[in-house]
Amino acid sequence: MADILNLNKARKARAKAQATAKAVENRAKFGRTKAQKAADAAEPGRISENLEGARRE
Repeated sequence: MADILNLNKARKARAKAQATAKAVENRAKFGRTKAQKAADAAEPGRISENLEGARRE
């Protein structure tokens, strides 16, 4: 026999899990300092300059 399942509790638990997952995603997306954002934005340029400096002629 299967256990009795309270659908209201299951619905609320699923909603809470989705909200938690979205919170984790938002923390990763928006929870960075201005310095971290600037460093990430400057990294491609820095890598490009490094490669150009090492280029043979």
